[in-house]
Amino acid sequence: MIKELFPYLRLRDASAAIEFYQKAFGAVEEFRLTEPSGRIGHAELKFGSFTVMLSDEYPEYDIQGPEAFGGTGSSVHLHVEDVDSLTQQAVDAGAKLIMKPTDQFYGERSSKVLDPFGHEWLLGSHIEDVSREEMQRRFDAMFNDQNG
Repeated sequence: MIKELFPYLRLRDASAAIEFYQKAFGAVEEFRLTEPSGRIGHAELKFGSFTVMLSDEYPEYDIQGPEAFGGTGSSVHLHVEDVDSLTQQAVDAGAKLIMKPTDQFYGERSSKVLDPFGHEWLLGSHIEDVSREEMQRRFDAMFNDQNG
């Protein structure tokens, strides 16, 4: 039985990433294991009440971050109160804006940023309740409009 789920990010410079996540998203560092060389073997950050774990890369164990592969195949979604202000805060801290805050068919206003370490963050705020049926209708309409 699964009790919890923790995203675990691998990064080229975990120490700098911790500082970035604190500035960009208000994360709070809870725990850090550091080698004498300074390489971070494990750290835990609180994003609100949720934990994200991270470490430096360990290429000798095939543990590498997105920069080693030229991009990431995943995204971390932060559901927040004010997507516009958090998006600006992340950009001010050094994130690259991928998608400006935009109202979405599924009832969220969302944006997308890429952190300086190659991880994608989807930021979203609830703007309306949308039933699953209505969401599918809007999704279908969006594709019909695009394929004209």
